[in-house]
Amino acid sequence: MSRPARIEFRNVTRCFDALVAVRDVTLSVHDGEVVSLIGPSGCGKSTLLNMGSGLNAVSSGEVLVDGERVTGPNPHVAFMLQKDLLLPWRTIRENVELGLQIRKLPIQGKSQALLKRFRLEGFENAYPHQLSGGMRQRAALARTLAVDPTVLLLDEPFSALDAQTKMVLQQDLAMTLAEEKKTALFITHDLVEAVALSDRILVMSARPGTIIEQIVVDLPERSNPLARRRAPRVGEYLARLMELLHVEEQTI
Repeated sequence: MSRPARIEFRNVTRCFDALVAVRDVTLSVHDGEVVSLIGPSGCGKSTLLNMGSGLNAVSSGEVLVDGERVTGPNPHVAFMLQKDLLLPWRTIRENVELGLQIRKLPIQGKSQALLKRFRLEGFENAYPHQLSGGMRQRAALARTLAVDPTVLLLDEPFSALDAQTKMVLQQDLAMTLAEEKKTALFITHDLVEAVALSDRILVMSARPGTIIEQIVVDLPERSNPLARRRAPRVGEYLARLMELLHVEEQTI
């Protein structure tokens, strides 16, 4: 039996006045699946996530989460951005608990469990400025997961980090998504990251963005991207992605 779709975009178009950002996009992400969106800058990847979260309305078409049409901010969807956006006047624990407080959900040790999972024990009472960039992003990830979302939308959450810290956080994310059986739609410009973390990769065209190809990542160990990076076939996927994105033409 096929897994149900957790988030769906059906023939979605989004216009900003005369500018068509995305046109006629249809995609779905199924229960427990991780799908990456890649494409040239300005092709509408973030616009899709904004519509998926209910922050932007569609111009035409529809977005559904668990079969229900998205008409505004959706409590079943959590959004993580490139910037950690931690509130500087709140401690790390208080930042992790923010979504729970806003939604009036029980806290009862949930933040402590997440702080432990993301190796932030001992920093509960620290403030964001006292932590490294990687630790702040781990806190932001803990805050995103605290509300137990059905769907995670991730917009280049690791792009501002150094290479080593990025790989550690990719591992944290992949293990958590697998253990919690979470569904995620992930934007990245890092082609290796897309291969390492994803079940499928959707490639978008230049603006107005639309899906031009789907690539199924047929590699083991999605929950262990450090191991997956060493798989012999990674190079094949990267070569195909580079071809679709015309990377070699852009560097000549």
